[in-house]
Amino acid sequence: MIVRKFTIADTAFKRLSGQDGDVFTGNLVDERHGGPITVGYGRYGPGQSIDVTLEVDDVMVVLEGHLSVLTKAGTLSAGPGDIVHMPKGETVTIRSHEDEVVTAYVTYPHWREPSSAA
Repeated sequence: MIVRKFTIADTAFKRLSGQDGDVFTGNLVDERHGGPITVGYGRYGPGQSIDVTLEVDDVMVVLEGHLSVLTKAGTLSAGPGDIVHMPKGETVTIRSHEDEVVTAYVTYPHWREPSSAA
């Protein structure tokens, strides 16, 4: 592997499979690049919500906007500069608020949308 730098402009965003809303992800590093993690950006339109049971450990860094993460244990809010860790197996609802939300994420092990979503 080589040292690389990414910006959001490098991201080819794709709508999350099974979602009708404005929720997009774009992996920049994954198993195709030889590393043990997946790295990418996420984008949520205003007022969007997704429900997911995590198949990987997911660390999300909020870059722009504000979101809420709901679990059976409660709700947490995150804004620019906040880091949210969502463990594998946890069921979460991620909600954006009035503004678009931009995140960066790192997962272990690799996470990728199913090929049918491409």
